[in-house]
Amino acid sequence: MHDYPLLNIFLTTMWFFLWVLWIMLLFRVFADLFRDDTVSGWGKAGWSVFLILLPFLGVFVYLIARGKGMGMREMAQAQQAEQDFRSYVKEAAGSEAAPTGAAAELARLAELRRNGDISEEEFQRAKALVLE
Repeated sequence: MHDYPLLNIFLTTMWFFLWVLWIMLLFRVFADLFRDDTVSGWGKAGWSVFLILLPFLGVFVYLIARGKGMGMREMAQAQQAEQDFRSYVKEAAGSEAAPTGAAAELARLAELRRNGDISEEEFQRAKALVLE
């Protein structure tokens, strides 16, 4: 039987968890770096070299130097995604629930008259055509 005490199992699990956590943080830093439009190509190349050659130090320096902006960029991206989703839902619901037929045509004509795009006489002629 192999002798591997419970404390060693705990420590091994903890080190594995910390390693996975660090890998996730490294990927998040790279994602933020390449998503940021304010950093030039040379800046991205420099940060990438720094993160590859000295990964632990690079991640910590990146978080210290650009951590606040990282959170703001993440929040702006989430807000933009929410806004895009809401506009898509409004567009999809509006196109399906849009009235059709004579009522919709009369409403469109009334809007044109109200905006001054057509005269009262033109409105009455078009209304007569719609109601026939």
